[in-house]
Amino acid sequence: MSPHTATTAAAVHPLLADRWSPRSFDAAHTLGDEELATLLEAARWAPSAYNAQPWRFLVGRRGDITYLRILDALVPFNREWARTGSLLVAAVAEERVENGVLQHGPAYDTGLSVAQLVLQAEALGLHAHQMSGFDADALRTSLGVPDGFRPLSVVAVGAPAPADLLPPKLRERETAVRERRPGAETFFAHTWGTPLPTRP
Repeated sequence: MSPHTATTAAAVHPLLADRWSPRSFDAAHTLGDEELATLLEAARWAPSAYNAQPWRFLVGRRGDITYLRILDALVPFNREWARTGSLLVAAVAEERVENGVLQHGPAYDTGLSVAQLVLQAEALGLHAHQMSGFDADALRTSLGVPDGFRPLSVVAVGAPAPADLLPPKLRERETAVRERRPGAETFFAHTWGTPLPTRP
């Protein structure tokens, strides 16, 4: 059991309990073609409303032009550590407008697809870290994301490395105890007309 394994209130699958988001990746690790194909196939078989499959992925392996352009679009904080990842994946959703209203389904479905990629990485002995800290406009421009597609997240994938390779502030986050809000503050059997409780 990893020191990062979640202490859960009920038994969950080890892939879920062991999944975490490191920032220290092995800069010498390379992702093979078979591993990459497996990750992308896991994402491809995610569920989606009406089987619309709105997700698209911009995929870069360390050193190639796609990787460098995704890396450049990250905010400096993320760029500092993500550059050692073996793979950078930008998740993009095909937006859908119905009766002039932007629908949220494509973003939800794309998130499911990313989740499957992340869990497949865990199954391969790798780790993934999802990021919202990036410049969507820079990503659109540098990688030619067409109109009607929305960049949602960037995922770094790679083999974990020791936390002491990180700068002190990042090292502190890397070794912190994993926590989640208690289930009693998250899951409710809602009675009609009774407002949902909020945190103080």
